[in-house]
Amino acid sequence: MLEGWFLWFILAWVVIFMGFMTIGGFFMFRKFLKRMPKVDGKSDMDWEEHYVNETKNLWSQNEKDLLEDLVEPVPEIFRDVARQKIAGKIGELALEEKSANINQDLVIRGYILATPKRDHKFLRKKLTEKQINLTPYEHLF
Repeated sequence: MLEGWFLWFILAWVVIFMGFMTIGGFFMFRKFLKRMPKVDGKSDMDWEEHYVNETKNLWSQNEKDLLEDLVEPVPEIFRDVARQKIAGKIGELALEEKSANINQDLVIRGYILATPKRDHKFLRKKLTEKQINLTPYEHLF
């Protein structure tokens, strides 16, 4: 029979292990839901990939650098996912507006629309540092 410190070690390990399994399962389930096809037959992630692929040739290096600056505070393990989601939204806007190229305005509007409101505080700070006027984007915040 288990007694003493070893019992507490095993119980703590079980609790920690179950916590990690729960967190991992939550994120896997979210990814699964994003991969589920919608009414049109494509999932959210399929549309993101479509928009990125359709507008890949419209990006200039300045806009790529701006996007990298904006996703910099995202933890590295989630940065690729965030970049893909934001680039997909930017591509969607570019295709809707039949834009000839991706410009700074599209990058900022796409970032605002693709990110949750809690991240807008950072965006405001970053754009202010870059001396970009926020007035045209206030209605999106």
